[in-house]
Amino acid sequence: MAFAALFTGALAFAQDPVTPASNVDALFHDKNKKLDQMKQVAYHIEKELLQCNYWDQADKWLTQRYIQHNPNAGNGLAGVVKFFSSRKKSESCDKLTAPVVAVLADGDLVTVVTARNMKDSKGNPYTTTWFDMWRIMDGKADEHWDPATKQ
Repeated sequence: MAFAALFTGALAFAQDPVTPASNVDALFHDKNKKLDQMKQVAYHIEKELLQCNYWDQADKWLTQRYIQHNPNAGNGLAGVVKFFSSRKKSESCDKLTAPVVAVLADGDLVTVVTARNMKDSKGNPYTTTWFDMWRIMDGKADEHWDPATKQ
């Protein structure tokens, strides 16, 4: 009986997979005009920069002073472009394909939460979440946070 209780308790802690939203594009819109515009900046960063690697166009979506809190990329537009620009551009950039779970906007911040596929130390797959958060100023991202650790 004790074994059954332990086994049942272990099942209670089993992970449910992280599932993206069924309509990702809809998450990047808001009834509030200001929040909608901010979410659209995040959408373009996610799609044109992070997915399609059009870093030669980064100045459309990032400020010159872009403050970077990711410990692997430098501050400023030049620093972040240098970090990402070695990645190959996508041939097509028609649709955002990131597995977005949620997009939250409040004040001058937009947070995009995505599903992330990982493997544990034994090679077993699991899902978790990742987030990117930007401070939007004058229609561009001016500051960025994510949970990245040093590589």
